[in-house]
Amino acid sequence: MILNLIFWILCLLINFGLLAIVFYALLCLTDLEVDQMDPFVATANINRWILPEFALQAVLSLLLLLTGHWILFLLAVPLTCYHAVLFIRRQHLIDVTEVFRNLNTDKKRRMIKLGVYMIFFTIFIFRVVLFAVNHILNDDDDDIDSF
Repeated sequence: MILNLIFWILCLLINFGLLAIVFYALLCLTDLEVDQMDPFVATANINRWILPEFALQAVLSLLLLLTGHWILFLLAVPLTCYHAVLFIRRQHLIDVTEVFRNLNTDKKRRMIKLGVYMIFFTIFIFRVVLFAVNHILNDDDDDIDSF
């Protein structure tokens, strides 16, 4: 029972990291759009976090697969496959010379990712609360029976 709670907390923390990475990239793109940030700095800041995002998403999908959470795994796989395709085609990094041409497209993609990660965040929060309350209630019953 406690392992389920630890699993959901781990998934929640991974998802929180993914949310932070995507939000940071959106913030950099927005700053770039309004000329608050240099294109070289913006692309360097975004590109620094792309591979950790891909790795966290892959770890999350792998955790869901190995623990038998099939529906959540099937929901996470398309984004993981999208990341894999981008990496294989070497289109995962933002190019400094084309950053302004692809700015709106990059922002839309990251907004979609943010939405997907928010859905997962909601599910994971619900599961953590559900298992925590269930664990607390079951522990109280065990204490009563032991008297």
